[in-house]
Amino acid sequence: MITGILCAAAIVGGTGLLLGLFLGLADKKFKVEVDEKELAVRDALPGNNCGGCGYAGCDAMAKAIAKGEAPVNGCPVGGAAVAERIAAVMGQEAGSARKMVAFVKCAGDCEMTTQRYEYHGTEDCAMMPFLPAGGPKSCSFGCTGYGTCVGVCKFDAIHVVNGVAVVDKEKCVACGQCVAHCPKHLIELVPYDLEHLVRCSSKDKGKQVMQACKTGCIGCKKCEKSCPEGAVTVTDNVAHVDTEKCVNCGACASACPRKIITNIPEK
Repeated sequence: MITGILCAAAIVGGTGLLLGLFLGLADKKFKVEVDEKELAVRDALPGNNCGGCGYAGCDAMAKAIAKGEAPVNGCPVGGAAVAERIAAVMGQEAGSARKMVAFVKCAGDCEMTTQRYEYHGTEDCAMMPFLPAGGPKSCSFGCTGYGTCVGVCKFDAIHVVNGVAVVDKEKCVACGQCVAHCPKHLIELVPYDLEHLVRCSSKDKGKQVMQACKTGCIGCKKCEKSCPEGAVTVTDNVAHVDTEKCVNCGACASACPRKIITNIPEK
């Protein structure tokens, strides 16, 4: 009986030893090398996984930075503080990045526009392209006000106020989710410190705009002619400010008869 127990113990012990040796060899053979810089960069990133950097999430961003495929200041959520930490890990200069915020190119709220018809259905902006005239509002180019952008913002930085989306620029981190999900492409990222932007996207001619909205751009080009820096141009009947050329002089806003060139509104 003792002999049997000893034999069993020897078999179990031998099997354990063989398994240990096999696992040790397998670990060495199939071991995945970990980039220490990648881990350090990932630890510095905020972990929101918002995709605002252009990558699938913070893990993908960290890998790209570690490989030199993305800039150390590429995280819009982390800002300058995170950029400095990552730059220290990578042995680089953080550089300067202009703070950006989301901006809604529409001022057509319930006071400025009217309703063509009553809509009773799914309150989702993505549904509007399937409706007559692109939705019930009198301006087919404007914000529908059903808040798809609100639903995708993880930072509580955008809300529908009086029928139109408005960004709280103090909360906005420029992650770009609202930009990506607006079906009418009414939202863009602009410099935080820019004081004058065109809150309209209508491509209709002046007479049609005046019938649809009390404040929409009529493409008169007075702003374009008044800008000393050549920063304002009118294309497809709507004015646009070149954020790289604009020096915040305010000449365009003063010349605009519709008062549609305004500072970024806060929620």
